[in-house]
Amino acid sequence: MSGRPLIGISTYAESGVRWGVWQLDAALLPAGYPRLVRRAGGLAAMLPPDAPEHAEAVVARLDGLVIAGGPDVEPVRYGAEPDPRTGPPARGRDAWELALIAAALERGVPLLGICRGMQLLNVALGGTLIQHVDGHAEVPGVFGRHPVKPVPGTRYADAVPEETSVPTYHHQAVDRLGTGLIPSAYAEDGTVEAVELPAPAWVLGVQWHPEMGDDLRVMRALINAA
Repeated sequence: MSGRPLIGISTYAESGVRWGVWQLDAALLPAGYPRLVRRAGGLAAMLPPDAPEHAEAVVARLDGLVIAGGPDVEPVRYGAEPDPRTGPPARGRDAWELALIAAALERGVPLLGICRGMQLLNVALGGTLIQHVDGHAEVPGVFGRHPVKPVPGTRYADAVPEETSVPTYHHQAVDRLGTGLIPSAYAEDGTVEAVELPAPAWVLGVQWHPEMGDDLRVMRALINAA
């Protein structure tokens, strides 16, 4: 491969979105995601929700995959009853993104999960989630910041070796790790902030939102792998 790698990014399916004179169903993606991919040296492709059986063909055309942030993963996916504070399910998106993750793992396509994407990666590998934690999304609709400390010797620590402050907005977190995953960063309160699969796979999940900041290192690591 030569030139900029093609990085697919999963999108949000939203109903009744208004622009101009129109109000229609739409596949949306916050502009920070493709902007981050471009700034890190890649080409961005939006992946609207589709039938899970199409995921393998989609991933086969990509050099790398990003599973974006978004709504809570439906608790039935990890064998739990919904907490009252867990948001409404997005079953179509869950099914599509789980299929994308499975295809990327099967084909060895470099994979980065962001926030929900990290949580869904953990669930895809048999892990569970804590359905509510306090202090990581204090003001609705406003990203906060907190420090994240890398675990030495991990792929994440290779990309970002020092403790750094990251943009964060979430109320759920990893509980039991999925098969093969190891923690590669923690918050001060002990929350797992990054997970990864050991080499030779290039699979990383981060709990925060790098697309909302200026640090390109996580995305550049994906681009370099792709």
